[in-house]
Amino acid sequence: MDTNGVAGLGLLGDPTRRAIFELLARRPCTVGELAQQLPITRSAVSQHLRVLKDGGLVVSQAQGTRRVYRLNPDGVTALRAYLDRIWAEALTAFGKAAQAAPVDPEQEDV
Repeated sequence: MDTNGVAGLGLLGDPTRRAIFELLARRPCTVGELAQQLPITRSAVSQHLRVLKDGGLVVSQAQGTRRVYRLNPDGVTALRAYLDRIWAEALTAFGKAAQAAPVDPEQEDV
């Protein structure tokens, strides 16, 4: 599993994987349940789940003969931490740029 969130972000670049991720954010599902909600085959869902699982964003648990998939809290936390860090850096850079911007004396009276 990627610990800094960058790989997880790349995995969600694929629209189908992102749709699966969003469905699993709502509730755990089996491959069949996911396939019913998507315009792809069960086999394709399984392949996308394998990629998400290898990337640390999804985990599965056996329930009888089925596997139930859900989001991996550790993977989602790493992804969130990465995005939070990037957002904080962007806000800091914006603040510095705003402070360094020259002041237009004509606009001060407005």
